Amino acid sequence: MSKIPVYFMPGLAASPAIFERIQLDESIFEVCLLEWKIPQVKESLSDYALRITKDINHKNPVLIGVSFGGILVQEMAKHIEVRKVIIISSVRSNMEFPRRMKIGKNTKAYKLIPMKLILNIENLAKFSFGEKINKRIKLYEKFLAVRDLNYLQWAVESVICWDRSEIDEKVVHIHGDQDDVFPIKYINKCIVVKGGTHIMILNKYKWLNENLPSIILEE
Repeated sequence: MSKIPVYFMPGLAASPAIFERIQLDESIFEVCLLEWKIPQVKESLSDYALRITKDINHKNPVLIGVSFGGILVQEMAKHIEVRKVIIISSVRSNMEFPRRMKIGKNTKAYKLIPMKLILNIENLAKFSFGEKINKRIKLYEKFLAVRDLNYLQWAVESVICWDRSEIDEKVVHIHGDQDDVFPIKYINKCIVVKGGTHIMILNKYKWLNENLPSIILEE
């Protein structure tokens, strides 16, 4: 029996290193890691998602995305046939955004974010992983690989302006009850990880290693 291809997409500005502790049975799964590319001028999220699908070398893969990567894999699934889409610490529609993000979209306040300040590693870590990491910023520095101003401006606008308003019920959502970027009170139906924060891909890896196989294989 051929292995099940599983492609992982990291969160905003993050490198595939965030998946270093995720271990799936190599006799069943073939793990592949995707990376962010620098967006082209005025590239839409849909066109960008199509470009990332060119890095997928298997038919009917499982796509797993974290945070903004979770939004991206949902867009990728519009362009290719997939076995399953799983998102972690993310959202299935813009209706699950916290109030501040909805206000940011309506007022276009996101355009006022000083992106050059976010390129500072401490600010970028908090921006990408949430406020709760502030005591261990050096630890997370290695996980933040994309420090390109154009990418950050594009990524922030792509998240805030994501136009999906209806949830795709086929998308499996895993979410921590302590997520401070996408608070669980706004999330509609998910597999809840107790004590999971926005960076639970790093610190709840044991739960993920134990549960991801059955979630992937579930019909």
